[in-house]
Amino acid sequence: MWQRIRSLIIKEFLMLWKDRKSRFVLVAPPIIQLVLFAAAANFEVNNVSLGLWNEDATRPARDLVSRFEGSPTFRIAAAYDNPVAVEEDIAAQRVKAVLHIGQTFSADVAAGRPARIQLLLDGRRSNSALIIQNYAAAIVEGFNREYAPAGAAGAGLEIQTRAWFNPNFESRWFILPGLTVLLTIVATLMITALSMARERELGTFDQLLVTPLRPMEILAGKTIPALCIGFIEANVIAAIAVLVYGVPFVGDILLFDVGIVLFVLSAIGIGLVISSIAKTQQQAILGVFLLLSPSTVLSGFTTPIANMPQWCQLLTYVNPIRYMMELSRGVFLRDLTWALAWDLLWPMMVIAAVTLGYATWLFGRKLQ
Repeated sequence: MWQRIRSLIIKEFLMLWKDRKSRFVLVAPPIIQLVLFAAAANFEVNNVSLGLWNEDATRPARDLVSRFEGSPTFRIAAAYDNPVAVEEDIAAQRVKAVLHIGQTFSADVAAGRPARIQLLLDGRRSNSALIIQNYAAAIVEGFNREYAPAGAAGAGLEIQTRAWFNPNFESRWFILPGLTVLLTIVATLMITALSMARERELGTFDQLLVTPLRPMEILAGKTIPALCIGFIEANVIAAIAVLVYGVPFVGDILLFDVGIVLFVLSAIGIGLVISSIAKTQQQAILGVFLLLSPSTVLSGFTTPIANMPQWCQLLTYVNPIRYMMELSRGVFLRDLTWALAWDLLWPMMVIAAVTLGYATWLFGRKLQ
């Protein structure tokens, strides 16, 4: 018995190794995913784009600003002289935080009175906001020690933090809008990726080929049901997030639905490409897994894209999840305008057009 089992084990190993596709699946995807995950899954917050609103030009204020400028964590990205510009840049995510130093700051420090500065944070990414707050508090603590009056423990400088769009740093407000996007693409990819592979396994693919339907018509018949399912599922999940878990939805529902349609179309295009290449449902499922895992890491769902290496950031530009993730959080947590959303909508249009066109071409070749 053990000899027979041993022979079977050897045979299985030889079959796996001799098959070029099986050998590729065993070796290449784990290495590729390891490189991507190790580079992109970085929970540290670096190179924070900081806005500066300084209303005090005297030495203590300049010293405090220089501490932020000299920090390896912060990068001064803009300077302000009015609250309107501050609000616009935080809303557009051009800066992650704004440091506001009032007119009486230096006078209060010199007089030994409690001096206050304000740190405005983008609370949509609650985990990053808390880390930025801790970094700023460490700099302020160093300033306090240096400017402390004789015999005092510190200079009395206080940092007041205000988080916009998520004042209580609720993690659900950050996670659920992104989870809406991920659950939608998982369902859409699985439906479309298995469609053609299922036809081949059931033997109905040949019957489909002899019908008078053209490739475009067949793909339309595969696309529309998946589009309807993805659209409905996204709206149901969003409704549950709002009604059951209390996540605010302050944006335009029409903008959200337009984004969902473009996002689902791009996912359908990718799924149909996988389905056109795969010969079995097992290969299609494996293709979805191999694509979805790194796409999720490169979407900004868990770690900020700005923290990733430059080559990883370039890969995110062809990832539709990245754009819908940002649009979903913008519509949920702030009133994202159509003008700002356009930069997120047109890339999904391009991805949908390219992938659907390529899937049509692949399917047309099958008919020849």
